[in-house]
Amino acid sequence: MNNDTLNRRAFLRRSGAMTVAGTIAPWAMNLAAMAEAAAAASPADDYKAVVCVFLQGGNDHGNTLVPYDQASYDTYLAARSSVAIARGALTAQVLSPSNPLPPGRQMALAPALEDIKPLFDDGRMAVLLNIGPLQGPTTQSDYYNSRSLPPKLFSHNDQQAVWQSSRPEGALAGWGGIIGEQGLPAAAARQPKDNLACVNLSGNAVFVAGENTSQYMVDPLGVPSLRLMQQSFFGIPSLANAFKALSVDVGADAHWLARHHAGVLRSALNTNGLLRTEVDAAGSQIQPLAATSEAQRLALQLNMVARMIEARQRLGLKRQVFFVSLGGFDHHDGLTASHPVLLRRVGAALATFQANLRTLGVENQVTTFTASDFGRTMNTNGDGSDHGWGSHHFVLGGAVRGGRFYGELPDVVGGSTDIGQGRLLPTMAVDHLSAALARWMGVTDTAALARIAPYLSRWNGTNPLSSLLSTTV
Repeated sequence: MNNDTLNRRAFLRRSGAMTVAGTIAPWAMNLAAMAEAAAAASPADDYKAVVCVFLQGGNDHGNTLVPYDQASYDTYLAARSSVAIARGALTAQVLSPSNPLPPGRQMALAPALEDIKPLFDDGRMAVLLNIGPLQGPTTQSDYYNSRSLPPKLFSHNDQQAVWQSSRPEGALAGWGGIIGEQGLPAAAARQPKDNLACVNLSGNAVFVAGENTSQYMVDPLGVPSLRLMQQSFFGIPSLANAFKALSVDVGADAHWLARHHAGVLRSALNTNGLLRTEVDAAGSQIQPLAATSEAQRLALQLNMVARMIEARQRLGLKRQVFFVSLGGFDHHDGLTASHPVLLRRVGAALATFQANLRTLGVENQVTTFTASDFGRTMNTNGDGSDHGWGSHHFVLGGAVRGGRFYGELPDVVGGSTDIGQGRLLPTMAVDHLSAALARWMGVTDTAALARIAPYLSRWNGTNPLSSLLSTTV
């Protein structure tokens, strides 16, 4: 295979992540941001969706799920004296899981997450303890001797990629995208609606890129109205015709690059028109949010996800995977000032999203989970915390067997999971989560499951999250 073939193949894969904007400038200047994606048509009663909420920067898990029993809190306070949350502020947030914690241990949500505590109490939210990328069961000795570790630990870009794809940075497909594209018809038989299985509302992310499909990017403010092909540019009809000829109606003798680009653009235009029509037609219960401030960023994204889910029957979709995100979590400093603000936005947005799903009657059919680059050090650096590895996360939805903690609760500092400065060596793998979500979404193909969770077999068939999701709700 020559270099031209390899380069062409790489281009075709990378150029798939595209969307359509509402004016000529984004078309002409941001064509690499457009997408051709995947969705499966089926009866609406078989609909399921997964939503990834990615906290970019490495969320500080130590001030998200906080030790509360007196002995553990004292250890926490000694490690984080300058950034610790006061124990009295945690009292109303103490969690009472239905499964037992180690004797004497208690944990509390951060006060800023008060909006989602009722979801845990009602059994619609679960806590994943000390989860992170792993390539198999790993010990402190493995870490100190660099045996079978994920690539480039503690690096933002690398660990975002590994969390989202179980592969090093540069991977072209994520495990969410592979889940989303299962059951799709062959590429030649796809329709515009088939571009909506893997949807990104937060910029390009490998999580929702499939192996043979691409993510479709949607503006959280709504689907733009596109009239460029029907109207003249700046009052000059010939300019519109020229643009159309150059970008969409290229001939069979055009360069393969131009023909591929034209196909992607045509697909994006058709999908955009379909999505706008059906979202507008279905949008009676979930109204667009008016605010556009940074404080509303995550809420806007999840609101748009709800509006798209509301249109599922009109679109005839069976499976969808969504990606949303919120940045600002790299708290080397300013932890006590900024982190609670961000957590409050996360908690409020998640609670509202779950309420919207309940309104739509699909709470049991949508599972949402949080993820992040990595956890942080439990030991403070004075005004914040530094890059870590394992972290605690949440899974929400009506199908979640919630009100429970899954995994092993680590010591606050020290012990077999401390690899220095209170950094956690994960005891549960991202592969456990991806496999559980894939099976809930109905993925049964053994080869596909092996690509979704490539290291799962190294746990000899065991998965601590095998009971996380119910298929009978």
